[in-house]
Amino acid sequence: MEEKLGENKSKVLVVGGTGYIGKRIVKESLKQGHPTYVLRRPEIGLDIDKLQMLMSFKKKGARLIDGSFSDHQSLVRAVKQVDVVICAISGVHFRSHNILLQLKLVDAIKEAGNVKRFLPSEFGMDPAQMGHALEPGRVTFDEKMTVRKAIHEAGIPFTYVSANCFGGYFVGNLSQMGSLTPPMDHKVSLYGDGNVKAIFLDEDDIATYTIKTIDDPRTLNKTLYLRPPQNILSQRELVGIWEKLIDKELIKTSITEEDFLASMKGMDFAGQVGVGHFYHIFYEGCLTNFEVELEASSLYPEVEYTRVVEYLIRYM
Repeated sequence: MEEKLGENKSKVLVVGGTGYIGKRIVKESLKQGHPTYVLRRPEIGLDIDKLQMLMSFKKKGARLIDGSFSDHQSLVRAVKQVDVVICAISGVHFRSHNILLQLKLVDAIKEAGNVKRFLPSEFGMDPAQMGHALEPGRVTFDEKMTVRKAIHEAGIPFTYVSANCFGGYFVGNLSQMGSLTPPMDHKVSLYGDGNVKAIFLDEDDIATYTIKTIDDPRTLNKTLYLRPPQNILSQRELVGIWEKLIDKELIKTSITEEDFLASMKGMDFAGQVGVGHFYHIFYEGCLTNFEVELEASSLYPEVEYTRVVEYLIRYM
């Protein structure tokens, strides 16, 4: 049940509100009672699906604000109407072009001068922990750090949300590259011994925790890590949960670190980036090999987050 709009609730502008995470953030912002604005960009052109999604947000109470990254003053006008700006531009297209868009948004927020909190488009691995990342995938982390640098230099209050592995890309497929559903031939590839711990999140939970942060002084100018304890699992444990659900043991093949990295040869840029990211997650353990100050499920114990087993049931 959606909360009633309250005077003490920050007004929220979502940029990228029709995207994979953005649409969930819009819905959750409305659900938690925030006056919610969504940037409507002319760049959507004749994309009827995005337009209809925007109309559905409007029907639920969101307010659409026209603005374009090619019109600086339109962004400033949009930002001046709210307290919090959340950028959810898709990470799939994060390179170069989207970095420029975020930097333009930072400039608009700086000029407007009224924003109490900015959440840039992150929601994955913490880029501050990935300075050693392999090329070419390292560029995604370096560019996020470029945005962070601009935020800090502009003196903009912020919260960074590190959401680790999206369930849709890592859970339903048992973390197999090149697929989004469980293996149909009952064969599964394990990265190394399959025992390195990763962290898996339901996308709706990511939105819930994200909106929880925006009026919370504990998360101001901090990084919030989403590490729900029952979803910190190894790939082997993930596969084991699926095996119990289908009552069948899968045939497991281990991929050595050397063979996995060698698979990058001949791949396009996106494929090489994917291999690099999977390497850091499942061989290096980059999601769980450091301590964190702020953890979402501890900070907001009232949130009933989705367990991996619950996420997997939908694929049966």
